[in-house]
Amino acid sequence: MDAAELFAKGGFVMYLLLACSVAVAAIGIERFRFYGYATRDSEKFLSALSERLRTQHAGEVLSFCRNENSCVGLVTLAGVKASVAGENVELALNIAYDEEAMRLRARLNYLSAIVTLAPLLGLLGTISGMIDSFNIFSMQTGQPLAITGGIGEALIATAAGLCVAIFALIVHTYFAQKLDESLTTLDKAVNIVLAKLGQH
Repeated sequence: MDAAELFAKGGFVMYLLLACSVAVAAIGIERFRFYGYATRDSEKFLSALSERLRTQHAGEVLSFCRNENSCVGLVTLAGVKASVAGENVELALNIAYDEEAMRLRARLNYLSAIVTLAPLLGLLGTISGMIDSFNIFSMQTGQPLAITGGIGEALIATAAGLCVAIFALIVHTYFAQKLDESLTTLDKAVNIVLAKLGQH
């Protein structure tokens, strides 16, 4: 039995599970590219930022921050810009931090939902297939192969649902770790700017 036959025998939920797996792959690719952009050379930037805050005026540091388009760069830019304008540095940093944290968390909740949804869809497909099998059995008594074959086909949906859930869980766990690392870096950036400019 090839993959196409297995897919067809899994029932209608296989199309939903296929959509879930495509969604996981699409989100994984998009988040991988985003995190690559959002966190690139963050430690190097923070090291240079700390040195510049110690030796340069805020106006000069502002030009340096404008050249950094990562999440860390955008957060520090907001703080330095507020300092130059004589505004509340801590408030500006907190607002920018929340905005970047939201961008970093984007779509991860969909992965979490698919982890829960996929096995349930698989179970729904299995129950639907078993109902059909018992209907066959009730109509055609004396044919045990009809019901056992039907149950075997019904279990395909459960297996597919578990595979999609495992795939989604692996992707979600990877990006949850990347999120933690990114938020830690953002915290570090906020503390560096506050330590140098928070009193102004």
